[in-house]
Amino acid sequence: MSLRNALLALLRVGPLSGYDLQKQFSVSVGHVWHAPDSQIYPELRKMEAEGLIEGEEQARGERGTRRVYHVTEAGERAFLDWMATPLEYSRVRDPAHLRAAYLEAAAPDDAREFLKAHIAQWEGELEQWEGELRRIDAIDNPMLVRRLAATPPEEHERIIAFKRFAYEGLVDRAKGEIEWARRGLELVDDLEDSTGAWAAGGVAAGGVRPSAP
Repeated sequence: MSLRNALLALLRVGPLSGYDLQKQFSVSVGHVWHAPDSQIYPELRKMEAEGLIEGEEQARGERGTRRVYHVTEAGERAFLDWMATPLEYSRVRDPAHLRAAYLEAAAPDDAREFLKAHIAQWEGELEQWEGELRRIDAIDNPMLVRRLAATPPEEHERIIAFKRFAYEGLVDRAKGEIEWARRGLELVDDLEDSTGAWAAGGVAAGGVRPSAP
């Protein structure tokens, strides 16, 4: 249902064609809810069939047309009901942390490469999300600009504050993942012996290598 609510959130700002909706999705709610293009159009058709949105054909050029969608009253109610309903959390599925729990089965160099790749992935996410924060502060995000234009001025401060709050959480998450992986690299160094294999004694809790008997 989250994809549906993400689409409703975008369409509440104003009507969009499927193509424009895809573009807006990728630069706004797509940062917090990934969905490939192959999922968006089928979901739009389902939402239209259920009366949450309506589509109308608009002329495009001399002969072409495009279908533009807007939210119905039922769609508006469904979105507001979702916002008022306690969130149902899903159980965690985290392949990186699953692998980390069994890194003793990998060679030290392979464990190190995995952790370096994790850092690189989250450094990329961090750069993107910090960039979004700068765009929010500059009111330079196209979807935010549309949203502010469609809402009364007295709501603008609240809209910007919660948008920033969401991306601050993403920035904190990225920083946490980077720090976690860096600690993992230190752990690999502590557990590795001089030959590049795992040391026989290992380390005790807290990362301290037990002393020889």
